Amino acid sequence: MTTPLPDAAPGNWVDRHAPGWLQPWLRLGRFDRPTGIWLLMLPGWQGIALAAAQHRQPPSPLLLLLFFLGAALMRAAGCAYNDIVDRDIDAKVARTAGRPIPAGQISVKQAWVFIALCCAASLAILLSFNRVAVIFGVASLALVAAYPFMKRITWWPQAWLGLTFNWGALLGYATAEGRLGWPALLLYASGVFWTLGYDTIYAVQDLEDDALAGVKSSARRLGTAAPRAVLGFYVAAFVLALAAAFTANLGPLFLPPAAIFGMMLARQAQQLRIDDPARALALFKSNTWAGLILFCALAAGLWMPLHA
Repeated sequence: MTTPLPDAAPGNWVDRHAPGWLQPWLRLGRFDRPTGIWLLMLPGWQGIALAAAQHRQPPSPLLLLLFFLGAALMRAAGCAYNDIVDRDIDAKVARTAGRPIPAGQISVKQAWVFIALCCAASLAILLSFNRVAVIFGVASLALVAAYPFMKRITWWPQAWLGLTFNWGALLGYATAEGRLGWPALLLYASGVFWTLGYDTIYAVQDLEDDALAGVKSSARRLGTAAPRAVLGFYVAAFVLALAAAFTANLGPLFLPPAAIFGMMLARQAQQLRIDDPARALALFKSNTWAGLILFCALAAGLWMPLHA
């Protein structure tokens, strides 16, 4: 039997530095676990970089900053919403039983106020973008609202998370470009498979607890085939990222960091073990670097086109 992992790394910055009264609120928004902020933000950065590179320009620092702030706020709101919906399940899972709502540190009513404040701040950022981006930003709320229920009705909630977390690729591209195009759609599809892979890795941590709680996941469905399936998801993510770059006519400097991105994904699949939750968590967290490298690849693509 595997030992359950804590919901956040011991000694994280919230535990070390935040005032006691603020800690439950920061934990509610998962600010003690910043990997999720990066994984929500990076598709947006990638979409911005892709659109900018098509015009042989670097990505706008202001847009990158706004997407970082928006991702942090929306991820906090999404986590709080997820905890409201899942509070009974979380109480039965060792890794999540200490979260603020199941632990009784924050009430459901207080959590809804937290969500409203985060959404209001996010809306203020969204309204500074163009009309197309605003429409896409509002449309993402349907995906966010449905996500917590997916683990009850399908073995593939990780696929729905992919649709949700990578919406930023479309939003970032639309914000920078004012419209959508095939490069953005291919990048979005790449991100969906990327998330399907890394969130399957993440779900390996909860195999036993999810089975006891009756929660479905791709890791449970795949079982011992999970490493091979993750490799397949990652191959699709890599090929689609290449297709996005090709259709956007990016330059050859895209290729070296893109190759590193592909190698990092392959290494994750090769090292995944379904009986080693600690390794699964470490592999999952490495996707912050993988996504950042893909962003750098797309940004570097502004120099010289791949084809005439």
